[in-house]
Amino acid sequence: MSTNVNRKEILASIQANVQDKNMVGHMLATEAIMRALAKKLGEDEDEWGLTGLLHDIDVELVEGDFKSHSKLGADIARELGANEKMTHAILCHNETHGIPRETKLDQALFCADPLSGLITASALVRPDKLSGLSTKSVMKRFREKRFAAGVDREQVAQCQEIGLELEEFVSLGIEAMKDIASELEL
Repeated sequence: MSTNVNRKEILASIQANVQDKNMVGHMLATEAIMRALAKKLGEDEDEWGLTGLLHDIDVELVEGDFKSHSKLGADIARELGANEKMTHAILCHNETHGIPRETKLDQALFCADPLSGLITASALVRPDKLSGLSTKSVMKRFREKRFAAGVDREQVAQCQEIGLELEEFVSLGIEAMKDIASELEL
């Protein structure tokens, strides 16, 4: 990996820049999903995972300005040692900029980002949270458009662009998040 990114430094920067505990959880969940995807697809787990961890580092700094979101994030990621492949994925995960997704990393981040939200929402309505969450349950929620209405289902379904069927992608995401359930408090 042609990057000098240090996870400890990234976490310190997140702690300095992101106050919302739920957003930090989202970033950790996206990291876990991205690491699992990289492992499955034979890609660099650190590069993919740290891209997922960094992708929303600027969300509070830009105060909801989606024209700035991910541009500042890519700059912060670059300052933290991220390579161009990582910063490009961070930039193009926000469709507002119109930057085309060119690599598997770009596409993976684009579809993993909303999946973490869908899985989190699905876990939060269960008494056993993530531990008892099944792919079948999340797929049922996926079809309920009013459930977690902010999750772009079409974006999640783009997992097919990286060679995964939707149910396989959801299952991979659930298992990845279960591995860090205590960190996520789910």
